[in-house]
Amino acid sequence: MREDASLADAADRRRVPAFLLLTFAWSWGFWLPEALAAEGLVGGVPALPRLGAFGPTVAAFALVVYADGLAGARELAARAVRLDFPTRWLLPALLLSPALVAVGLAVAVATGTTPAFPWADQPLVLPVAFAFVLLLGGPLQEEFGWRGYLLGPLQERFTAVGGGALVGVVWALWHLPLFYIPSETIYYRNPVLGFVVSITLFSILLTWVYDNTNRSLLPAILFHASFNWSQVMFPVLDSDAGSLAFVVALAVTTVAVVAYWGPRRLVRGDGGSSPSPERS
Repeated sequence: MREDASLADAADRRRVPAFLLLTFAWSWGFWLPEALAAEGLVGGVPALPRLGAFGPTVAAFALVVYADGLAGARELAARAVRLDFPTRWLLPALLLSPALVAVGLAVAVATGTTPAFPWADQPLVLPVAFAFVLLLGGPLQEEFGWRGYLLGPLQERFTAVGGGALVGVVWALWHLPLFYIPSETIYYRNPVLGFVVSITLFSILLTWVYDNTNRSLLPAILFHASFNWSQVMFPVLDSDAGSLAFVVALAVTTVAVVAYWGPRRLVRGDGGSSPSPERS
């Protein structure tokens, strides 16, 4: 039995580097040529398919199929539609990000740096944009990997807060080539450090929601979509004062969540689920 446990521990230790290698190889394989060409370090490259963002999900499913076959892949996919969690957790998943952005916008308005809203003349764009972000703006391309595969072993070893923060740092660095690609207007030439800080904080909040919803991926996907959609539709980052207020509000919220729910599990009492690695 001890030998079996040792083999299982060794397999878990290999999960993380294998996932990171596959994720970065896939995504940066698409992004790096464009970034290098934009910086004039290599000749022009042909337009590449917009598939780089699928790296985390591709890596997660590839490793799950390797370990557990198609049954494991079906189980991982099914976690995106599982509803066996308290539905009240859909409130922070959907509404917390707009609330934080609203704080930043209030400061932007107060300082005379109100950004332009791209949908101002067509408000019906708002729900359409949310659907687009949900399907093609990051959540489905990434969450099967970041929360569905990587978070489990990291928070088992480093606590929920530590694991969430580590996922956030990796997640932020994974985006790095996009800061050098002109067509990636959300990232191009923007401050990398601020992005790393905000994504790390957001990753801890995602861990909090994820661990309190029986590790269903649905709330995490919706939270991710809401976070991206809020900043695209209400571009608070276009205001220096507003963006600073947004990050401060994000930090205060994260500290409050950790203080109240506890850093080890981010779950109070017997709620949520224990931080053990998912067996997809």
